[in-house]
Amino acid sequence: MMFSSAKPETGDTKWRKQLDKFVKENQQELAALFWGLWLENGDSQGTIGIDLQPQPHFVYCPQEAVEKLNERVENRLQELLGIIDNNKPEIEVLMIGIGKGEIKLIQFAPEPAPQKCFEQVGKDVDTLLDSLEQKMSEQLVI
Repeated sequence: MMFSSAKPETGDTKWRKQLDKFVKENQQELAALFWGLWLENGDSQGTIGIDLQPQPHFVYCPQEAVEKLNERVENRLQELLGIIDNNKPEIEVLMIGIGKGEIKLIQFAPEPAPQKCFEQVGKDVDTLLDSLEQKMSEQLVI
């Protein structure tokens, strides 16, 4: 039996791989931002999202909007809603990647915990937002 080489990367999958790489390379700052925004808003604004269009930027994904999207896609996001409902911000980062008409769950437990990342990074939320959005615009070429 012959094994073919990996499928060529299409634009539909490329954004996911680039986002994974960005998250891996910037875990500490993303965890710091996540914790800083959590301190400011809790979950009152929804889940933090990384919207890649037209240019990478952070957004909030309100719970109501995710629930409506779930209804429109025949409840295929039910698992995502459960993960959002059970997120433990003191130990794990949860964000939603948005690109190419699709979404991607971003979830990781940083070492150290998000609160410690925020303390160690030593930047305020606005500085973190600016810094990470600048990095995204350079690294995520969608």
